[in-house]
Order: sequence, then structure tokens, then C-alpha cells
Amino acid sequence: MDKFEVLNRCKKYGLRIIKLSQEIKEFKIYSLGEQIMRSGTSIGANINEAQSAYSKKEFVMKINIALKEARETKYWLELVTDSVPIKGNIIEQLIGETDEIIAILFSIIRTTKRKYE
Repeated sequence: MDKFEVLNRCKKYGLRIIKLSQEIKEFKIYSLGEQIMRSGTSIGANINEAQSAYSKKEFVMKINIALKEARETKYWLELVTDSVPIKGNIIEQLIGETDEIIAILFSIIRTTKRKYE
């Protein structure tokens, strides 16, 4: 998977997170919706920033931040699963997508460190 595929995938993911956040807010759980939106959309933003890194060390740092945000988003999604009656299986799909993004980011970090350290 090249960098444009990862960026595009995370952008689509972020858009799905925004829609979910809006749905959560309908249940008057504003802070939970905001937390998911912040962490879920920052994954792609940090990957995008990593593309302009001055060094491989900075690149890995930004991808690490994206990884942390992905893990945080998964936590919030799990809380939504247990607290908000969202119809359909959108949450399960997003958790699965989050797991895939986590694996991709971990692989990018591992590969980059192996090549340049």
C-alpha cells in the first residue's frame, strides 16, 4: 500500500468518523462525539504531516502520533458500543477499520525504522 492509498483510506475513515460523531450527538452525548471526531480525524492529519517531515526520525514520530490517535479512537468506539444504541453495524465496521489502520501504521513504523536506523 503506497502513501496515497493510506492517506485516502484515512480520509474516508475520517469522514465516516465525522458522520458517526454527528449521530452520537443526537443522543446528547456531546463530549463523546467530540472525542471520537478529534482522535479519528487526526489520524489522517498526522499521516499527512508526516509526508513533510524533515527527517526519517520526524516521519516516524508523526506516524507514531497517528498510531496513538488510532488506538484512542478504538477506545472511544468501544465506549460508544457499550453506551449508545447506534443502529446497524457501523461501529463494528469502524472498529475493524481502526484495527486495520493500526496494523498498517505499525508496519510503516517498523519498516521505516529497519531501513533508516
